[in-house]
Amino acid sequence: MTRRLILIRHAKSDWSTPGLGDHQRPLNKRGRASAKAIGDWLRQRDYLPDQILSSSSTRTRETCERMKLNAPAVFLDELYHASAMAMLTELQRATGQAVLMLGHNPGIGDLAERLVTKLPSHPRFLDYPTCATLVADFQIDSWEDADFDMAEPIDFIVPRELV
Repeated sequence: MTRRLILIRHAKSDWSTPGLGDHQRPLNKRGRASAKAIGDWLRQRDYLPDQILSSSSTRTRETCERMKLNAPAVFLDELYHASAMAMLTELQRATGQAVLMLGHNPGIGDLAERLVTKLPSHPRFLDYPTCATLVADFQIDSWEDADFDMAEPIDFIVPRELV
């Protein structure tokens, strides 16, 4: 059975408020536009999740909201600046057929690189910029079976290609 993972780094955040904690930083103008553009791209390509697992930070919540994907979202402290291993553990608990995971670098870029059986031929894949999006398929019956070096990359895009 095919299960799909959509792996997204949060959109560009706003650093203009002195003293604002990292967890509370919202998106900046470019980030808001990028999140909308990635949501539009996902809908146009019919890459639609039925479950969203997201970091609990303000910028990941806002990225999720602005994509307007109409899937139930769970915001987890465990995904805030999580390692690739911690994110894989959360993915293994997923129940959806198509799961969108929204997080932070360096963990999300590391997870993307470690999950795929081959690297997408995209010049920005290894640095996984803000709002970078990987779509990958697993041939597994349950997310419990997901592991590194198992996902076939289907698509990869960065928002600068869209906005």
